[in-house]
Amino acid sequence: MVFSSLTFLFAYLPITLLLYFLVPLQWRNLALLVVSLFFYGWGEPVYITIMFVSIFIDYTHGLLVEKYRDDDKKARWFVGQSVVFNLLLLGFFKYWDFLAANLSLLPGVNLPQLNIPLPIGISFFTFQTMSYTIDVYRRDAPAQRSIIRFGTFVTMFPQLIAGPIVKYKTVAEALDHRVNTAEDFALGARRFCVGLAKKVLLANAIGALWDAQLASAEAGTLTAAGGWLGLAAFGFQIYFDFSGYSDMAIGLGRIFGFRFLENFDYPYLSASVTEFWRRWHMSLTSWFREYLYIPLGGNRGGTAKTLRNILIVWLCTGFWHGASWNFILWGLYFAAWLILEKYVLQSVLAKTPGWVKHLYTLLVVFVGWGIFAMEDLGVCGGYLAACFGRAPLWSAADGYMLKSYAVTFLVLAAASTTLGKRCWQRLPDKTRKVLTPVLMFLALAVSTAYLVDGSYNPFLYFRF
Repeated sequence: MVFSSLTFLFAYLPITLLLYFLVPLQWRNLALLVVSLFFYGWGEPVYITIMFVSIFIDYTHGLLVEKYRDDDKKARWFVGQSVVFNLLLLGFFKYWDFLAANLSLLPGVNLPQLNIPLPIGISFFTFQTMSYTIDVYRRDAPAQRSIIRFGTFVTMFPQLIAGPIVKYKTVAEALDHRVNTAEDFALGARRFCVGLAKKVLLANAIGALWDAQLASAEAGTLTAAGGWLGLAAFGFQIYFDFSGYSDMAIGLGRIFGFRFLENFDYPYLSASVTEFWRRWHMSLTSWFREYLYIPLGGNRGGTAKTLRNILIVWLCTGFWHGASWNFILWGLYFAAWLILEKYVLQSVLAKTPGWVKHLYTLLVVFVGWGIFAMEDLGVCGGYLAACFGRAPLWSAADGYMLKSYAVTFLVLAAASTTLGKRCWQRLPDKTRKVLTPVLMFLALAVSTAYLVDGSYNPFLYFRF
């Protein structure tokens, strides 16, 4: 079940809200746990068992880490057990077939591929539960003594299947004590409507163009102009798809009394690749920085170790996204650019005009999206070769596509900036108070109309 579905909007969510706000305060965590388990089990009920096992293992290990925290050796042992369990869980379901297929290419090795469906959101909730025991060990958060509250943290449906990745320490207090206010409900509902509109009205609107250009590449008819149109289309689609989902998750969290951290900060305004990754999927970037890069030594210990740490982190970042060579290549691609900026291009970029830096960043990022989007490396290589001149420059079909999507691209470009936010803030308070419910209703009504009328409603991060 995805947020941008009629089932969620007009059945699951109203029933959930009614149940949550009708039960007494002391039962609201249990209510949220139950509805979240139902949400998770909607498509694959069998995987609820995995969720229960994950909750039990990390809940008990958090208590053990706290109990033996004064005995560092034992505490580390229990943290290690928790981390290994989560990595094995993630590795088995997400990476076994990839490893089996590649290792079986070696002489004398024949590992079976199991073709087990990937549990939805496993990449997200395993990272969240890993951070819990680590935070308890570091004394950044107390161990949670209520398994109901801990289960609520793990399964909380707003961020369960696609983030943002919520660290336990950021919601620990709210799990124990939170107040649900009318203001939080209103702000959360407004944020949800914004995210829904971004997903349905913007991401879905441009996604068909990417699909068409990818089909052209596979048919051998792609032109250079068509290739860049496709990359721009996918770049906008994945941004509004994922940031829209994050907005909906943050809004729903606010409705239930939780303050999730922001996940996007207008990344396409960045003037360097380094800045882009400070603004894009910030919860994942922060997670890898806090729980992998810094423990490895960060940028301490000299250039060689810093280079090693950057490569390890980005290799893991790429592989986290999917069990395919294109994701590994994508991670190493951005590692290379980040290293170049850190050691070679930093002084050059400091002297470069802002618009040039912005254009350079977009080119690097959009080429990266091409690697990210195409799991078949042969198709990917041919597509990018076409973009850089190994194909005709232009065709009549490109002109038709550009004309058809010109207004859409202008809207997407404007929506990727702070223009709308600045215009909104300049309006008088009274005007905003009147317009807010009107725009919320329009966003919900028009999005619903699109969902009823159309069948194209993919969610790109659902597979991660």
